[in-house]
Amino acid sequence: MGLADRLTSQLLVQALVRTVQSAGGMAMVLHKGEQMSGAIVVQIMERGENLGLFERVTDLDGRVTLMSAGPAIGCEPSEIKQYIERRTRVDPDIWFVELDIADGQRLAADVLAAG
Repeated sequence: MGLADRLTSQLLVQALVRTVQSAGGMAMVLHKGEQMSGAIVVQIMERGENLGLFERVTDLDGRVTLMSAGPAIGCEPSEIKQYIERRTRVDPDIWFVELDIADGQRLAADVLAAG
């Protein structure tokens, strides 16, 4: 069992936010989910440009990865807002985190799939 399998969603989100901030980027929790095991979705931005939403999932082999989720890249900010509102209505335990940093998808994958 890897380190990420033992960490709570809240600790993973906190680690992600701190890692991004220490690397000079910006990170913000858009919706705080269930502390122990809430799903985590990360919106990756670079210099204010949306590069997509990615959800932390476990594949059939038990590996934790980031899978593309939500509206397409280049969509209107209102579409992302509506997507977040829909997902949190259906699953109030879900976490949404916005990152604005270069190579944010790799950084998020490294932190959220550590171990």
